[in-house]
Amino acid sequence: MELVLNGQNLSIDHVYQVAYSKKGALKISIDSKAMEKMKASRAFVFDIVKKGKPVYGINTGFGALSSMHIQEKDLAQLQVNLIRSHCTGVGKPFSKEITRAIMLLRANCLISGFSGVEPTTVQLLLDFINEHITPVVPEKGSVGASGDLAPLSHIALALIGEGEVEVDGKVIPSKEAIAKIGKTPAVLGPKDGLALINGTACMAALGALAVFEARAIMKLADIASTLTMDAVKGTDKAYNPKITMLKPHKGQIASVENLNKLVKGSALKDSHPDCHKVQDPYSLRCVPQVHGACRQTLQHAEEVITTELNAVTDNPLIFVESGEVISGGNFHGEALALAMDYLAMGVAEICNISERRIEKMMNPVFSELPAFLTKNSGLNSGLMIAHVTAAALVSENKYLCHPASVDSVPTSTDKEDHVSMGVTAGRKLHEVVANAKSVLGIELLCNTQALDLQRPLTTSPALEAVYATIRHHVEPIGEDRIFYKDINNIISLINSGDIVAAVESKIGVLN
Repeated sequence: MELVLNGQNLSIDHVYQVAYSKKGALKISIDSKAMEKMKASRAFVFDIVKKGKPVYGINTGFGALSSMHIQEKDLAQLQVNLIRSHCTGVGKPFSKEITRAIMLLRANCLISGFSGVEPTTVQLLLDFINEHITPVVPEKGSVGASGDLAPLSHIALALIGEGEVEVDGKVIPSKEAIAKIGKTPAVLGPKDGLALINGTACMAALGALAVFEARAIMKLADIASTLTMDAVKGTDKAYNPKITMLKPHKGQIASVENLNKLVKGSALKDSHPDCHKVQDPYSLRCVPQVHGACRQTLQHAEEVITTELNAVTDNPLIFVESGEVISGGNFHGEALALAMDYLAMGVAEICNISERRIEKMMNPVFSELPAFLTKNSGLNSGLMIAHVTAAALVSENKYLCHPASVDSVPTSTDKEDHVSMGVTAGRKLHEVVANAKSVLGIELLCNTQALDLQRPLTTSPALEAVYATIRHHVEPIGEDRIFYKDINNIISLINSGDIVAAVESKIGVLN
């Protein structure tokens, strides 16, 4: 597969594909027209240098030092000093996949042609991606104000041959990795260092990858909830489209369509027409309303992040046609931070309602199944503590959902006096997404066991496909055993997409 970047054609799917691509499976290149635009922008920068008039980011200091004019002979050193001094990240490194996504987004921004960066430096950045040379980038250190300065500086440091990179699972000096692919380290000139680090690539990469994962979580939540509803002999009457069309939120409509497709053809559903349960608990009855609202947090985040992927977030920006260099604030991550905080809450609510359904399966008063879904309770604890794990994760999500975007800490002697905390929002969002996979995995461990306890009755063809997929990796529960292995096996199925694929092979693509 080849991806030709022009600064305007990047999608969330592209970001995920590049992040998770295997070595040799993908080649990224620069569109020829975009290359010409980059060259014109670069020439404009050198024209500014020649004229000698102070222009921020080209021949001045940075941030609070922007009033200091730098002599032409010192401009290259200025850019190197910028990169070195801004490499202040701490904590464990971002995953290889996240770092690859960050590099892709930064390259796409620079390819737009409004940064004046040296084109060969951008090409080297793409060479890193193509050759699977991944800079070691600590995940903490950005406030999301003048871009993601610290994390992006660690990537830039690798480009100039002074950083560390991961290649084939080993961490080596970047200079050594660059030599292995027959290239030379980037030599920074005017504007190059600032262009490499001044933007929202880090937080936008976190957001894009989280959105991709959240799409699957929304489908999986509908699947898990419907299987739980059927396995405890609940009713699908609350999923009647007539109800939803009186409250026609887009997310609710999408969810209720899924729920009805999923349960269609279930003998189990039709086995209790005169059931004594007048109404199901909210965690079953209100699934369209709750899951639907969560879907709309995803829709909003996807809109914001898709726009950001193809945005120019550098500063200052160079407009060659009008002969202007304009300093502004496109590097600020407020839109991303707010959207990711909102999505984190939506994904956390998926977990909240899932945990309540798990509890209903544990409780024989409601489920009318053996306590903790084990036939010989007392001697066996069954899935008692699997539920506790879900409760722990749901509780953890509550503090992870405290919005990072409402915080601000002035920096750079109060010149940068309002910040977005976008990377913090993105990192928290990834934790919530990971927790959601675990909680839904536990629900699927429980409801497949509940379905076993309802045999010989069968559920719908779509949900039987879920059952069969899970049973291929997780045996029915008789006596107590080590359950974390079962949970991890289901999480692996979630990550592979096999559960959703099994359903969609039966009933078509879910909303």
